[in-house]
Amino acid sequence: METNYDGKVALVTGASQGIGRAAALAFGKAGAGVIVSNRTVETGEETAHEIDKAGGKAIFVRADVSVAEQVENLIRVGVNHFGRLDCAFNNAGSGGNGGWLADIAEMDWDQTVDGYLKSVFLCMKFELHAMLEQGKGAIVNNSSVDGERAFPWDPVYSAAKHGVLGLTKSAAVQYAQKGIRINAVCPGWILTPQTEQLRQDSSTEAHILSHQPIARFGLPEEVAEAVLWLCSERASLVVGIAMPVDGGYLAV
Repeated sequence: METNYDGKVALVTGASQGIGRAAALAFGKAGAGVIVSNRTVETGEETAHEIDKAGGKAIFVRADVSVAEQVENLIRVGVNHFGRLDCAFNNAGSGGNGGWLADIAEMDWDQTVDGYLKSVFLCMKFELHAMLEQGKGAIVNNSSVDGERAFPWDPVYSAAKHGVLGLTKSAAVQYAQKGIRINAVCPGWILTPQTEQLRQDSSTEAHILSHQPIARFGLPEEVAEAVLWLCSERASLVVGIAMPVDGGYLAV
């Protein structure tokens, strides 16, 4: 996709690996100034350096996006550096242990909801303040196919991802007339470091692919393409959607 982001500024959270890293690199290649953020300094700086090395512009700002003060600082530093915020991909997420609901500890519930849902709320809150000042912007939240269906391996994760979609749709309606478009992507089985571990077991991989009409794992770059399109003017009429990027997983 040839999408030009010259003069635009994009924020990507959880940008050290996987989908977040692919999105940050794609924004940089398309001409955007990129605010790269995650909790791990070394890998975050590597992503920012790779954008710079390829001729782009990037800064790294460390932030735990489940902590309001750190998110507020992230947006402030990014806007002070680049002068504006046009796009945001709220991708970062982390959680506690899953399993049978009756056995899940309250601490694991809190970690998962904070890591996957509260984090999106906090990022949107401060991103919206920045975008409202300029009267325009686009936000994409990373949900999951498990935000659209049951996920019996981890019902708390599924609940948090369903929450991301409810938050996305409701906020999208609130801000549609203020020049800010808000949408979500719902990735399926994507080749990230986490899913690479699952592939070590051939029976697990076969089970996963049996539910994938496309018969392969997706690539982080394929999700990044969807994110860049949703943030672009080409998607100017697209508001409040949950876009599956899943090789047909939700279609069966």
